[in-house]
Amino acid sequence: MTPSLLLQAAEELARRAAGVAMRWYGAGVAVDTKGDGSPVTIADREAEQAARAWLAQRFPADGVMGEEFGVVRPEAARRWIIDPIDGTKAFVRGVPLWGTLVACCEGETVLAGAVCYPAVQETLVAAVGEGCWWNGSRARVSAVDALGAATACITDERFPGRPHRAAQWRALAADCGVVRTWGDCYGYLLLATGRAEIMVDDRMNPWDAAAVLPLVTEAGGAFTDWRGRTTAFGGDVIATNAALAAPVRTRLHDKSGSTA
Repeated sequence: MTPSLLLQAAEELARRAAGVAMRWYGAGVAVDTKGDGSPVTIADREAEQAARAWLAQRFPADGVMGEEFGVVRPEAARRWIIDPIDGTKAFVRGVPLWGTLVACCEGETVLAGAVCYPAVQETLVAAVGEGCWWNGSRARVSAVDALGAATACITDERFPGRPHRAAQWRALAADCGVVRTWGDCYGYLLLATGRAEIMVDDRMNPWDAAAVLPLVTEAGGAFTDWRGRTTAFGGDVIATNAALAAPVRTRLHDKSGSTA
């Protein structure tokens, strides 16, 4: 299947699953707590179930990894990675900065990614060599090349158990023009569309990161883990526009080689 067809499939799947989640948005859904302490709702579960049903019809031989229901066909050469609601904490509070993430991968190579942000009516899609597209128009990172003019985003700046990273982040943030939280997948949307220059996450699962890697890189940005590797499977993420890639990673680079 060509990158263009994978891009179309990822976008359709993200839109469909996001539409299911959107039916519950603002409805005051009950919130359960998973074993890792993160929240989950009926919206998360129904959106992922809808995504899996769609994939079973159209790509029955492909593997699937989803946040809520685990892995099927792990031996498959190609797999789809799904996060039905990235930003559940925002979702349950009526904050619109959440999205549905879909990635298509071969091994750890992400071929295509899509994120639908239904509450703000924005969709971002990308495939290798096909560019990044924002509501149908080409998306590009900004050309801002000075930290003092940059907007930096982060999902959670508490860095539990990682005081060295917290100190590095605070020093970087102090030199940036604007710093905002409420990150999650929304921060990567801002970066890929030139409305922010830096997005940082200290802890990332594959379903959090896989879809957004091609969005950032195909928009002209840089996407690595904290050790400088271009991967969605490193457990953490530093994403930037191209102009600030080197200075930001010099400040935040984790030389320990550990994700602990």
